[in-house]
Amino acid sequence: MLAEKEVAAPAPSIATDPIFIAIEMSRSKWVVGTHIPTSTKVGIHTVEWGDAAALLGLVDRLRSRAADIVGIADVPVLCCYEAGYEGFWLYRRLAAAGLRALVLDPSSLLVNRRAKRAKTDRIDAKAMIRALMAYNRGEDQVLSAVNVPSAEQEDHRRLVRERQSLVYDCTAHTNRIRGLLLTQGIVGFDPRAIGAELRLDELVTGDDRPLGPRLKDEIRREIGRLRVVLEQLKDVSAERNAIALGTKTDVPQCDQGSIDADAAMIVREAFWRKFNNRRELAAWSGLAPMPWASGTISRDQGIAKTGPAIFRSHMLQIAWRWLQHQPQSSLSQWFNERTNGAAGRVRRVMIVALARKLLVALWRYATTGLVPTGAIIA
Repeated sequence: MLAEKEVAAPAPSIATDPIFIAIEMSRSKWVVGTHIPTSTKVGIHTVEWGDAAALLGLVDRLRSRAADIVGIADVPVLCCYEAGYEGFWLYRRLAAAGLRALVLDPSSLLVNRRAKRAKTDRIDAKAMIRALMAYNRGEDQVLSAVNVPSAEQEDHRRLVRERQSLVYDCTAHTNRIRGLLLTQGIVGFDPRAIGAELRLDELVTGDDRPLGPRLKDEIRREIGRLRVVLEQLKDVSAERNAIALGTKTDVPQCDQGSIDADAAMIVREAFWRKFNNRRELAAWSGLAPMPWASGTISRDQGIAKTGPAIFRSHMLQIAWRWLQHQPQSSLSQWFNERTNGAAGRVRRVMIVALARKLLVALWRYATTGLVPTGAIIA
C-alpha cells in the first residue's frame, strides 16, 4: 500500500478532447467510468479484478466509437486510478500501451462535506471522471497526481522499507517478552542477549516462584522468533551498508551504521523524486507547518505530516546527529541561538524546523553541489 502523499507536477493539457477513463478498484472487480468526446454522460463498465487485457479492449472499443464522432483515427486517452494496494503495475501496463495515465492521491479529491454522503464505486468513478476533465482543462487544484517511480527505483527502496519493518518486528517481539515477564514481577531481562533462553530457568517471579512451564515455553518460542528477525535484520543491514558505502571503506566502523541508514533513507525515499523548489520538498516530507486562520482567530496546527512517517522520523534523527557532528555549520548555530537555555518542548519543536531546513540543504547539495554553509565534507 502506498502510505505517502507525493504531489507531482501537473500534466500538460491534451489539445484534442480525449477519452477519459477512471478506474475504481476493489478486491473483486474494477468499476470503470468512461467519457468520450461530445458525450454528455459518463458510462460505467465492470471488469474483473486484474484483467488489464479486458480494460485495454474496452479502451480500443471506445476509441473506435470516438473516431467515428470526431473524425480522428487515434483519439487520445487519459486514464486515472487512485493510489492504493494495487501499486503501480497498472500504470506501467497502461503506459506501455501508449496511454496517458495518472495515479491519484485519494485525499486530494474533493468530496461533499455533509455528515452523510452516498458512496459507491459507481459514484466514485464518476467523481474521478469529473475531476479528470477539470484537470485536463488546466484546473490543477482539483487533484494531485502521485510521482510514479520506475520499476528499478521502486525495487531499490524495498531494502530500506524491509529493514524498517524488521526493526518494528524486533521491537514488538522484545516488548512482548518483557510484557509477559512483567506480569510475573520480573524486570531487567534482555531477550536479545546471547543465551537468553537458558536464563529463563533462573528467573524467579515476584512471589518467589519459578516460571510456569507453559509461560516458559511461550517465551522460548517468542525468543526464537526474535532470533530469526534479528538474523534477517543483520543480513538486510549488511546489504544496505554495502550498497550505500560502495568503495568508501575509510568510514570509521562506529559511524558506518548511521551513515548508511541516513544515506539510504534520503536517497531511496526522497531524492529520486523531482521537486521544483524547496517548498514542494518541505510539503512532500510533511515537515512543513500547517496554519489555521479564520477572521481574528489564528493558530498553529503543527506540521502537516503528509509524507511518509518513516521518512520524517528518520529526518529528526539525522537532525540530532547533524548537531553532534556539524556543530560549526550555520544550521547548527541557528538551532543553538533559538534554543539557548531552553529545554524540553522548545527543543523538540525546533528540531523539526531544523530537520526541514537540513532536508532542503541536503537536496540542494545533491542537485546543485551547494555545500551547506559551514559544513565540513569529509
